Amino acid sequence: MSRVVSAIGLVLASGLAFAAPDRTLVPPGAPADAAVAGRVPPTPGWEQLSSEQQRERRAQHAAWRAMNDGERQRVREAAARFAALPPARQQELRDQFNAQDQAFRDGWRLGPLLGEYFGRLQGMFGFVPEDQHARTLAVLRQLSPAQVAQLALVAQRTPPQERDAVRTAFLAVAPAQRDAWLARQAGK
Repeated sequence: MSRVVSAIGLVLASGLAFAAPDRTLVPPGAPADAAVAGRVPPTPGWEQLSSEQQRERRAQHAAWRAMNDGERQRVREAAARFAALPPARQQELRDQFNAQDQAFRDGWRLGPLLGEYFGRLQGMFGFVPEDQHARTLAVLRQLSPAQVAQLALVAQRTPPQERDAVRTAFLAVAPAQRDAWLARQAGK
């Protein structure tokens, strides 16, 4: 997938490409206390949204809040590039993104780096037990771009029956040892 479409995927998944005066996603740069306890602040028109649309907006908001400042800046930059495109091209990219599998679209909510590699990481990390979600995401968000690239290679090379064991082993590796562990696993 091209870099432009990848960046657009991030913008679309974050909800920024659908920005409108009545949107319910807290706008970039809004104070952190604009949303309390993970709730999206009510805005005019919120009640007119279907429960599915409200759920989608909440998910977009939660994804935005989970990103660090650098990731949010990358999303803002992608949103600016998207906004600069002609309306027909924007619609073409929206259609292209919406035609993708839901898991692909949701993967972009993990932020720019993990979103870019989500398709390759999904086999190993897409079906983590519920009680391990927070810890797994915390570890994945600590990785450098080079580490994520190596982990994606490991995930793709790992047979399905071994994925749980390899994921568990990876999550147990101390941060200082991750490069060596990834190099060994990628070299297998």
